Amino acid sequence: MPSLKQWFLATRPWSFPASSMPVLVTIAYIFSTQHGTPTLINWWIGALCLLGAVIFHFGGNLVSDYFDFKTGVDREDNTGQRFLVDGIFEAKTLLVYGLVLISIGSVIGLFITWKSNIYVLFIGLLGFILTLLYSKIKYNALGDLCVFIIFGILESVGTSYAMLNQFNLNALLCTVPVGFLVVAILHANNTRDREFDNRANVKTLAMKMGLKASKIYYAVLVFGAYFMNIVLDIIGITGIISLLPLLTIGMACKNINMMHKCEKASDIASLDGRSAQLVLWFSVALIASLILTPWLP
Repeated sequence: MPSLKQWFLATRPWSFPASSMPVLVTIAYIFSTQHGTPTLINWWIGALCLLGAVIFHFGGNLVSDYFDFKTGVDREDNTGQRFLVDGIFEAKTLLVYGLVLISIGSVIGLFITWKSNIYVLFIGLLGFILTLLYSKIKYNALGDLCVFIIFGILESVGTSYAMLNQFNLNALLCTVPVGFLVVAILHANNTRDREFDNRANVKTLAMKMGLKASKIYYAVLVFGAYFMNIVLDIIGITGIISLLPLLTIGMACKNINMMHKCEKASDIASLDGRSAQLVLWFSVALIASLILTPWLP
């Protein structure tokens, strides 16, 4: 039987910044602009949005791993998740585990809808559909777009509607840089797995691009996040302190350099994890800047 640690690690907890940071950035922006009217904001609903997003994400990871195993993408010589390949979990067990987590996340979403408004239901339903169909979407080179829609758009829009009962465009724009970096996690993973995906007759965007273009695309995603963050300051959505994420540019350059030097899968075996760390620290810096902004002269 798998240990408790293995049950937890199977969810890919290292990837949690992808689902948690867009929600936290949205909450931080709402705080920075609405902190003077706390009675109008459902802060505890925001906490539920965060919990639901992470649980739903973990469930989606498990379901994705199930389909990668069943379609032959994940085999004995793969460098990614190995819980099914090594027989630690049975495929059916991992699928049920994922569906249970998705169900829990869905119940949380329904409760949030009950306590806020019907728009949250439609946003959550779209996220639910994209999550369940993600593997099929990814296998047809649309995984990057799907991930950006879920983590770069839907999470922010849903959190805004849940907490404020209205759409907040500026909060959404603040999460776009994070969305770029989340897509970079997926692209690093897909670039590493190009050989394995091709063997399983799966077509990801990294495969269609080729290695050279994939290296450029990764750099565009990462630098695009920093460029967007600067634009947000220039157009007045955030203040000058929002440039704090620039402190993480060294980490970003190291990741880009690793991708640039890639010749084989093992060269970037850890790049998806390193990209997730970049999402974490970039977002933490952005969140800190948004929270501090109201207290600055």
